[in-house]
Amino acid sequence: MFRQALLATAAAVALPLSAAAQDEATRDTVVATVDGVEITLGEMIITAAQLPPQYQMLSPEILFFGVMDQLIQQQLLADTLTTDPARVTMALTNQRRSLLAGEVINAMSMEVVPDEDLQAAYDELFGGAEPEREFSASHILVETAEEAQDVLDRIAAGETFEDLARELSQDPGSGAMGGELGWFGLGMMVAPFEQAVTALAEEGPGSLSEPVQTQFGFHIVRLNDTRIVEAPTLDEVRDQIAEQVRQRRIEGVLTGLLETADITRVDEDAFDPSIILDLGLLED
Repeated sequence: MFRQALLATAAAVALPLSAAAQDEATRDTVVATVDGVEITLGEMIITAAQLPPQYQMLSPEILFFGVMDQLIQQQLLADTLTTDPARVTMALTNQRRSLLAGEVINAMSMEVVPDEDLQAAYDELFGGAEPEREFSASHILVETAEEAQDVLDRIAAGETFEDLARELSQDPGSGAMGGELGWFGLGMMVAPFEQAVTALAEEGPGSLSEPVQTQFGFHIVRLNDTRIVEAPTLDEVRDQIAEQVRQRRIEGVLTGLLETADITRVDEDAFDPSIILDLGLLED
């Protein structure tokens, strides 16, 4: 409907509000009436904000009068009904509930988190954190121990690890990268693989493992490098910590409301759960 409204108005767009009119405009300013029903500037602004991105890129003149025509057309069609269908009433109830709940969450999400709360949350997460060792490694994954040994023999004969990974590895992601797995810490890889990498760390960068068997197959692992990673400073994670504190507050408020509210629910066996898919119940 909005596209039709745009087509109807694009060829003959009226001039936008004058500067004086814009200075005096409020959300309650009436921009059109339809058989006595008022359409306000605030309603138009909300409508425009909810349009798909491609419409948001239109010029303000096209957008303004396209939205106005859309709301006029909707009001004309709505006025042809003598009563509100039950499904519309229920949808409006749901939408009102959702919007009001969203307002509460948005307000709490915008609250400034005091420095002492940030520090306390940071200390909880990182206060006792020790520096962690991380590893950079590459691997070639094949199906059998014989294939893995053949990989080692070909490397010993002068072929490069990267070329063999691209040719042979059954791990398509790292294989395309010459076997590169990037940086990872302890606990991020399956136990046999992690044990092989930590053993290679004693030998140093560039060292190769013997065939390592995991549930995925047989790996030839090469250690590329190791590093020690310190815990981030508060300033480095301030935004993330603040978001966690706000989320905890929201969860705490909701928990408190659930504990104090008078809530009743139907028994679990009161309905066949599939009834939630029965659109026929919405018919008048």
